[in-house]
Amino acid sequence: MMMLSRAQYKTAAEKELHSILNYWMQYTVDNIHGGFHGKIDHNDQVYADALKGSVLNGRICWTFAAAYHFTKDPLHLAFAKRAYDYIVQYFIDPEFGGVYWTVNADGSPADTKKQTYAIAFAVYGISEYALASGDETAKQQAIGLYRTIVQRAYEPVHGGYLEAFARNWTDLPDMRLSAKDANERKTMNTHLHVLEAFANLYRIWPDATLREQIKDLIDIFLHKIIHPQSHHLQLFFTDQWESQSSLISYGHDIEAAWLIQEAAEIINDEALAETVRQRSLFIARAAAEALDKDGGLWYEYDPATDHCVREKHWWPQAEAMVGFYNAWQISANEEFLKMSLNAWTFIQDYLIDTRKGEWIWGVYENYHIIAQEDKAGLWKCPYHNSRACMEIMRRIQ
Repeated sequence: MMMLSRAQYKTAAEKELHSILNYWMQYTVDNIHGGFHGKIDHNDQVYADALKGSVLNGRICWTFAAAYHFTKDPLHLAFAKRAYDYIVQYFIDPEFGGVYWTVNADGSPADTKKQTYAIAFAVYGISEYALASGDETAKQQAIGLYRTIVQRAYEPVHGGYLEAFARNWTDLPDMRLSAKDANERKTMNTHLHVLEAFANLYRIWPDATLREQIKDLIDIFLHKIIHPQSHHLQLFFTDQWESQSSLISYGHDIEAAWLIQEAAEIINDEALAETVRQRSLFIARAAAEALDKDGGLWYEYDPATDHCVREKHWWPQAEAMVGFYNAWQISANEEFLKMSLNAWTFIQDYLIDTRKGEWIWGVYENYHIIAQEDKAGLWKCPYHNSRACMEIMRRIQ
């Protein structure tokens, strides 16, 4: 496997970032109802009547606002504003606060449950748009949604944030983020993205209470979520932080290996950041257990049943680019740099759609394409892959 130089890696990432952005600008705009289409399938077929997801729209908002910092292209900022305006008009619940999970194609409410994860992505996207645009109203929207999470989802006895609620913030019997998740009141995934959102908000609003909440979240990862022996993330918990699953998600491992560190660095707590850096190396090594010889990362593994999902989805590969590069920056261990470069090689070889742009969902063990999944949809967004490109650009810069 021929290795790129770091300068070549940066150039390749920048080219790919523009390709991803161009796909979303060309194919996903809903010119009839506003905003963006809710679904485009593997064959680039647009589903004009598909539901529109709050997570997708928050991530589109973040992607184009974050890209604007690099490109200074006013069109990218305009696309961020399009996503921001749509979130404010259609996803934010004017009566009970928070954001709906989905709306119909015309913008009318569909699934009105309040998923803490989704509200976090609204904070993440809107705060990035406020940073890019200087829009004070957007900043206040992000702060308001953050306060909703704290007021409604915080669990004061054992700490952390509860998973989901009905529209009016009453209990839900089914709190799952997706059908594959366990129905538990606290999850790693939601806490990772609440931390990500709070840290991003801190960049435009360095509030003392927010800083303490970020520190508390990092502490939860260090002492509750990261397994003390295996260094994998534990995924599902009771209120008392008792682990309810042995499942390992390798993509979340390598994503957390740099995101938690970034949060500690954003709040300028150097002692905490150094602690997290050392833990990040352990997490990166744990994630590397799933690397295949082609540079790709397997999806997940359950040691209780010895079952490995031998698929390589787009987003763990994107996170591998960043997470292993970050581990190299901490440790100067060249093996981590090779892992990052190999992840990029795998993405080029198997995931990038060189015909129309964007990345496919993934491949099976035999490299057959996972063709039944979306190119754009409730979960297939321009966030993991564009962010990986921007992170590589920024770090090599």
